[in-house]
Amino acid sequence: MHEPAGGESATDQQVRFSVLGPVAAHLAGSGLPLKGPRHRAVLARLLIARRRVVPVSRLVSDLWDSPPAGAVGAVQTFVADLRRALEPSRPPRTPPRLLVTRGPGYALLATSVDAWEFESLVPERIPEALAMWHGPAYAEFAEASWARAERSRLAELRLQAVELLAAQRLSGGSAAAAVPDLDAHVTAHPWREEGWRLLALALYRSGRQSDALAVLRRARAMLADQLGLDPGPRLRLLEADVLAQDPRLDPSGLWTRAAEVYDRTVAVGSRARLESTVGLLRTLAVTGGLRAAQEHRLSAITAAEEFGDPALTARVIGAYDVPAIWTRSDDPVQAQQIVAAASRTLAALPDLPASRCRLLATIAMEMRGSRSPSGPQAAGEAEEIARSLGDPALLAFALNGRFMQSCTRAGLSPQRDAIGAELISLGARHDLPTFTVLGHLIRVQALGAVGDFAAASSHADAADLLATQHELPLVGVFTTWYRAMLSRSATAYREASLVLAGAGMPGVEQGLLPLALFSLDHQADPAADWGPYRPWIEPFLLLDDRSAARDALHTAPEPPADLMYEFLTCLQITAARHLDDQGLLPALRARISPAAKEFAGAGSGLVHLGPVADYLS
Repeated sequence: MHEPAGGESATDQQVRFSVLGPVAAHLAGSGLPLKGPRHRAVLARLLIARRRVVPVSRLVSDLWDSPPAGAVGAVQTFVADLRRALEPSRPPRTPPRLLVTRGPGYALLATSVDAWEFESLVPERIPEALAMWHGPAYAEFAEASWARAERSRLAELRLQAVELLAAQRLSGGSAAAAVPDLDAHVTAHPWREEGWRLLALALYRSGRQSDALAVLRRARAMLADQLGLDPGPRLRLLEADVLAQDPRLDPSGLWTRAAEVYDRTVAVGSRARLESTVGLLRTLAVTGGLRAAQEHRLSAITAAEEFGDPALTARVIGAYDVPAIWTRSDDPVQAQQIVAAASRTLAALPDLPASRCRLLATIAMEMRGSRSPSGPQAAGEAEEIARSLGDPALLAFALNGRFMQSCTRAGLSPQRDAIGAELISLGARHDLPTFTVLGHLIRVQALGAVGDFAAASSHADAADLLATQHELPLVGVFTTWYRAMLSRSATAYREASLVLAGAGMPGVEQGLLPLALFSLDHQADPAADWGPYRPWIEPFLLLDDRSAARDALHTAPEPPADLMYEFLTCLQITAARHLDDQGLLPALRARISPAAKEFAGAGSGLVHLGPVADYLS
């Protein structure tokens, strides 16, 4: 913390706490006059609580192994000293605004803590996040039991960030640049198999095959000698692939040669080039390049329309039959433009039932989350055409469109489960692996909604297995989040957010982590980016001003027609209960009552708020 300038109260400026450093005094900057280790311990303990109340009795037991007779009074003195340091200009007899008394204890209402900023930066701005790390977190309290879990969690988060950054460099073609940092990483943390795997892969892609094999053998020897373990399956597979010089390890060479031949033989601006580009975008989307594929998709559609051939445009639009599991659009503006193009093409299209079906399925897909009747109508017509034609791939795409339009009210998880079951069967019979995976993920959500987590988990395992076999990396995002939801653990959710970062799915990512953390403790962080969920979390941010909170509750619209419908409706019920708003509760309960036997939000496969029945009582 820096001293307030010009007599300004510390609460009128942003008070910054630093805990990612080697010296405990850095908890609040060198300007904070902390008298002794127990003052620093109280401050650290309150920061670790993350704005939640820590009872005085807990502070006493955390500060002393054998508390003295005057321990409670000593804690009160420490708190008084901290308040003076944190708010040196606070007028006498005015209540503190930063370190406050609540119920049986104290809460530190910090908003700027470097560790929290580090966590928020890790998913998208990893180099900036790692630059904040100046040593072990809460270093002075390494032996304190109350700090152990938080220290371990932050340390693990940093190691994952290092590995994620290395993986991004490898994906971006900077293998050689990743080698030095990875070498240092495995030297400091020799038990992390992912570090060894990335280092070996970086060496191989840098043309150093023998060094890659040497690294893999070092890893094998270390694991055997020090832990008595064999390498895990990913390390063993990489070693076999390196020995076989499997072209999948360095796809850039093969791709470059093929692209050169393609450029020489297929004319720029030709119909063939346009249609093959859409096929490439589809492959790119399902194998991890979703955002890049989405960015170029509209350009391909625009180019197709310029030919003035509705049949060609229909093929270009309909060829992008990428299976989708999330019912909120990643880019609503682009989605509207694609729907408009598909509608124009439908109006001009000759009698081509298959092309019409694909256009209608596309409209159903792109109108996800909306409440327009056009979405369900398009989904129903697409499914009817697909069944009449007997085309399994067409039917799978149409069923995906119907799934996207299956959230128009609460309690529709049984219908979604039936869609998932049909997709699994259809995909298995006709070799449609991406739609088979989609079916498993849909059943993860639908079975989770009704609390059958054992069955849901078996489908998550099946999806992961198929994703590994067919190189579908985005599947792991959803199965990781599902398992975090099962664990009901803040640590698991934060780790899942790392998997989601950079996946190219802003419609999933925006606001999800703070919402997941809120589902665990109902603590709304005002500094968090709540993304599209802000209208429904706003009442909780304003609870200190009941009038403003009530206004926010009544202003919030009915949640979108997506997989978060039940979750957000139950959030509204919770807020109405807090505010004793009896006028609003009946309508909210009527809205959620069709899902009375479900878990609120578990149909998302990502987060839930417990049984819906608890919100109907």
